[in-house]
Amino acid sequence: MRRILKYYKPFLLLLISAIVLLFIQANADLALPDYMADIVNVGIQQSGVESPLPEAARQSTLEHAGIFMTAEEEAEVLAHYTLVDAAADANAADADADYESYLEQYPALADESIYVLQEVDEETRANLEAILSKPLLITFGINQIKENPDQAEMLFPTGGFDLSKLPPGMDLFAAMKMMPESQKSQISTALDERFEAMGGERALQMAASRAVLAEYESLGMDTAAIQRSYILRMGGIMLLIALVSAVATILVGLLAARIAAGVARDLRHAIYEHVMRFSGAEFSQFSTASLITRTTNDITQIQNVTTMLVRMMFFAPIIGVGAILHALNKSQSMWWIIALAVVLLLIMIATIFSIAGPKFKIVQKLIDRLNLVARENLTGMMVVRAFGREKSEEKRFDSANVDLTNINLFISRVFVIIMPFMTLIMNGATMLIIWVGSHEVAQAQMQVGDMMAFMQYAIQVVFAFMMLSMLFITFPRADVSANRIADVLETQLTILDPKEPKHFPKSFQPTIEFRGVSSRYPKAESNVLNDISFKVEAGETVGIIGTTGSGKSTIVDLIPRFFDVTEGQILVSGIDIREVTLNELREMIGYVPQTSNLFTGTVESNLRFADDEADEETLRQALEIAQAGDFIFSAPEEIREEVSQGGVNFSGGQKQRLTIARALVKKSPIYIFDDSFSALDYKTDAQLRHALIKHLGDSTIFIVSQRVATIKNADKILVLDAGQLIGEGKHQDLMQSCKVYREIALSQLKQEALA
Repeated sequence: MRRILKYYKPFLLLLISAIVLLFIQANADLALPDYMADIVNVGIQQSGVESPLPEAARQSTLEHAGIFMTAEEEAEVLAHYTLVDAAADANAADADADYESYLEQYPALADESIYVLQEVDEETRANLEAILSKPLLITFGINQIKENPDQAEMLFPTGGFDLSKLPPGMDLFAAMKMMPESQKSQISTALDERFEAMGGERALQMAASRAVLAEYESLGMDTAAIQRSYILRMGGIMLLIALVSAVATILVGLLAARIAAGVARDLRHAIYEHVMRFSGAEFSQFSTASLITRTTNDITQIQNVTTMLVRMMFFAPIIGVGAILHALNKSQSMWWIIALAVVLLLIMIATIFSIAGPKFKIVQKLIDRLNLVARENLTGMMVVRAFGREKSEEKRFDSANVDLTNINLFISRVFVIIMPFMTLIMNGATMLIIWVGSHEVAQAQMQVGDMMAFMQYAIQVVFAFMMLSMLFITFPRADVSANRIADVLETQLTILDPKEPKHFPKSFQPTIEFRGVSSRYPKAESNVLNDISFKVEAGETVGIIGTTGSGKSTIVDLIPRFFDVTEGQILVSGIDIREVTLNELREMIGYVPQTSNLFTGTVESNLRFADDEADEETLRQALEIAQAGDFIFSAPEEIREEVSQGGVNFSGGQKQRLTIARALVKKSPIYIFDDSFSALDYKTDAQLRHALIKHLGDSTIFIVSQRVATIKNADKILVLDAGQLIGEGKHQDLMQSCKVYREIALSQLKQEALA
């Protein structure tokens, strides 16, 4: 993937936006278990009382709590409470309204004065909670003892409470007030030790909240409404957080899809554009089937893994690390459960990665092979049928198909254990958390809500590693595909425009000169052409003939620079073709290849391939010159007749004539016909050559042919044998001076005579 990272740069802003949204989503997901724990711990177990600092308290309660505070602490507490009673309200201008309001909220005000908490900031609230928690709890405990003396030893096991020693009718709080400071300190210390074993300050505050709840009940407040309000408020916040998470998830999915699709689009465009500039040298490195696979399947693999990368690569670590930190905040004693689950996951991931990783390289090669076999059979269907090789080719395709199927099945069998194993780990971790957590809850070292939250965080950790495992498992295949694509994109082009190009003269003359040209195909051990030299004047027709494999097509392929010469020069209009741009050079050439290639569409669209701006008259004239008018203009739709894929709805000779017509639409000063009359009968061949001479008199024409009849009237004939130019001249001269030409001509004499 590293080799194609530059194609991700245009989407950097989208990627950053996705990462920001992933942080929002992860924080929202991590917050939900905390709120769930609060609903259980506070909303259910503490009836919605969040703080150990009461919003209001009876005057007697604060006075009793003051027994267990220093004078400074008591003054600090009372400074932030307002005393409300009937006598005080009677002296105030708006006393009636305030009193009625307080009375409605705190019905106990009718019988006893109360203290109401003033507006305080968070720092002050925290300070007051620290001061008041323990005194309130002791007060609550003493009230419980007054109602049930048997609980004295249970509530304060080292407090030395013996109610039988109190004088008859003496109030317990009055006795506590007279108690020495050392004994009060002993009670406070005993309470600290008890709550330290239960979780320290946090446990003390939770117990104090129970005391506050009892005080609210004594004030006549609707505690059910307090609980309901708290649960609804926390539930509403959870719904809002879930909505934020859902929106972030949708937006991340949208951004991931845009990034992945955009990268895939750019890669396809880059590959297509690069391959379109390949010369024959580059095409020799990659098969057509492989290039198709790389442009389609390989890029699809990258697109899929890019979506996963954006959605998981950043989200999984955030949620994993965050869940671990939140879980440890809930309970540090159960960290080993998460560690055990993570270790088991890592072992599984490493095992699967080591087994399945190398197989992905094989998969892509097998897809190449399957595409190759399928393509060969589809393009060579007539040959397969003619030789009765259907069964043999079916076996060949089946072999490639079965090999690909088997390797994919092997990978699938390896992957199929992931989900059961993940489920086993998650369920096992859940059971361990419940087992260990229940003991801690029983010992008052942990709350039920915290245990439930810890369980949720443990599952989030497992899911985070599961996401990473899916990413690690699919990434190797995408990495293989990325390297295959990079191999194409990084292939150095051998035929390029010059850095400082020259231009053909405005008075362009289609003269062509070969000076000591030698040519060799890539990785070949010997030259295809050796020291070829000749010159063609403007307007001449040149025929090229020779034995099979003598280099006829290579000569004409060198002119438009489909290949470059190994040695020597090719001059067009006196300029070395390597010194002008490819576009300017090929604008001067009308080329008809050996194989007739027609594109899906219509006859008109194929002809306009040479010139988009050509008018219909030009198209018709080109068809007439190419001797294609008889079957095109007799068709109902004429030039708008459909052309099937590969032109299969036309015969070989018809396709050759349409290909020739396409080149003629271009009206080039140079024409190259590379054995493009081979499928024509002698009569059509003669008519076509006559029309070319008549209409292309000013153009230089190269005709490569195996037929002497096709080239015998050429102004110059080049005879090749084993890459050497062994004859040059007119037909009559070569019949006398060139043995190879004479032998070819005599072997075709009777056929020409019949023609």
